[in-house]
Amino acid sequence: MKLTVIGCSGSVPGPDSAASSYLVTAEGFHLILDLGSGSLGSLQRHLAVSEIGAVGLSHLHPDHCMDLCGLYVAAKYAPGAPIPRIPVFGPRGTAGRMALAYDLPTNPGMEEELEFHAWQEVQTIGPFTVRTAPMVHPVPAYAIRVEHGNKSLVYTGDTGPNDALVDLARGADLLLSEAALPDNDPRNPTNLHLTPADAGEQAKKAGVSRLVITHVPPWYDRATQAEHARRTYPGPVEIATPHAVFDI
Repeated sequence: MKLTVIGCSGSVPGPDSAASSYLVTAEGFHLILDLGSGSLGSLQRHLAVSEIGAVGLSHLHPDHCMDLCGLYVAAKYAPGAPIPRIPVFGPRGTAGRMALAYDLPTNPGMEEELEFHAWQEVQTIGPFTVRTAPMVHPVPAYAIRVEHGNKSLVYTGDTGPNDALVDLARGADLLLSEAALPDNDPRNPTNLHLTPADAGEQAKKAGVSRLVITHVPPWYDRATQAEHARRTYPGPVEIATPHAVFDI
């Protein structure tokens, strides 16, 4: 199983990265986790739209889902279109929300090009077993665990600290964790995002093998956020950067 970072900028696209999007590949199948603002262009450096096996959306904030609008256009109008419907997994109401984003009538919305499914606790997507758990965020949001053979990665999506994340990440080979807030800032909102210390603590409690810090807004420094995570997590801490590849 291979993880490729497509976009890792937190909350908004940054000067060197699109917003959140991650490509998980095994057995020639390509699963995209989130498709945030600006990510569809970066994704096409790695594969064609017609090669996308499925998309999984952690939640429906624009920095995690808005380039689904571009995917709809490409699937409908690009040379070679129409292509087989691309499965899209997300919170309930994703189809209606994305139709609204593109000012489409909800029937059919994007459903002639994209095949929408609401997240279940467990589902099979291509060669992967994918498990989800609701997270702590102002909108319905999910952490996502992708398993292939005896390997696993967990993506936090956006969340505040919570035990459900620790349970979902238990024993994972890699935890891809947001760290959008600075440590020890009294202005930090609650139940919104993780600090580096939070990310490290969750990784330590879950007993994961590696921690990769992502979703750092462009007004903070990625290296600093990763360094601070090392204060609470004793294992390897790495930094998500655009087009970085992690073998799992």
